[in-house]
Amino acid sequence: MTDHISKNQSLLLLRGARVVLPQGIEQDVALLVEGNRISRVLRGADASPTHAGATLDLVGLTIFPGFIDVHNHGAAGIDTMEASADDLHHVSTFLASCGVTAWLPTLVPGADEDYSRAAQAVTGLMNEQDERPAAARALGIHYEGPFVNVAQCGALRTPYFRTYSNASDLDTLTKIAHEGAAHMITLAPEIDGGIELVRELAARGWVVSIGHTRADVETLDRAAAAGARHMTHFMNAMLPLNHRAPGPVGWGLVRDDVTCDVIADGVHSDPLILKLILRCKTAERIALISDSIAPTGLGDGEYHIWDEKIAVVNGRTQNERGSIAGSVVTMLDCVRMMLSLGASAHDVARMAASTPARLLGVDDSCGSIEEGKRADLVALDDEGHVRLAMVGGRVAVKVV
Repeated sequence: MTDHISKNQSLLLLRGARVVLPQGIEQDVALLVEGNRISRVLRGADASPTHAGATLDLVGLTIFPGFIDVHNHGAAGIDTMEASADDLHHVSTFLASCGVTAWLPTLVPGADEDYSRAAQAVTGLMNEQDERPAAARALGIHYEGPFVNVAQCGALRTPYFRTYSNASDLDTLTKIAHEGAAHMITLAPEIDGGIELVRELAARGWVVSIGHTRADVETLDRAAAAGARHMTHFMNAMLPLNHRAPGPVGWGLVRDDVTCDVIADGVHSDPLILKLILRCKTAERIALISDSIAPTGLGDGEYHIWDEKIAVVNGRTQNERGSIAGSVVTMLDCVRMMLSLGASAHDVARMAASTPARLLGVDDSCGSIEEGKRADLVALDDEGHVRLAMVGGRVAVKVV
């Protein structure tokens, strides 16, 4: 990767790489970045260094749209439930090194004051992130719970689980005081008041996702009609598939109007199951997530998180109850996994960027490489290492 600097510093030309575009992968393409946007997608003789003030030659690399992680509890030793705005920016910097250009800080069930403090930190980061050094952007917040099923608690803290009776029960879910912030929630529609809860949240513009659930098909149909059109860490923390009681897994596999997210680490779901999900749902309806927790990036060891001890052994998490407790993988690990299973780079771009952008309603500005969209980009080499990450046209990671 080489640089050529010319007089006009307001433009940047990325050339020489394969580029994953919405219509497929192209080789003879250059991207002209102006400010924070992709101003032109150039082909052939038009891809000339004279277009730009600076040129990056990215021969041998593949440019993907920047990855978007909608389910992330932290990394680099930082937990989103306890983080300050500065802490969250540190996580954002780590995520950018793994190809992530946007994310949703994700909260586990907790006390009202914990929710309030965490939401204020996310708000603080979002209000300042354009002035901070380039790093993955926080797009809003994701509440994993507290309206979920105790029987499918996974690693979540059951003392903080709740049911729903009226709109005032949502007052505890502190919103992000930043214009355009995304608000996502994972819930179980079978809890008391669950369908009304879905309806109320959808009316308020929340992204409602079904998870930590044992709901039957009839309840799931009602939840979808009320506004729930996504499923959280599909097949994990939900009633397993039974041929006489399809439940959430069978329902999710056949509903073309429902998307799902998947932790593609080979631990939460066997690689064969990942292939099955991809075949049934297609890349258009899958969002890759990390579900990473604070020890991500720190290696094996014992950590105190969410009021209990969580061990990381050989890259697998386990809490004191014996349950998997999130992951210590990154979106880059999930991308590599899907590529190793035979998914095309084009499909991986959909799962890692386009589908999550559409889920959050930001696909008009990011999630794919198109003229007019944000220059949120990641360039990988053939071994799957990040060589360049750009967030809004600013270089966050550059490895020569």
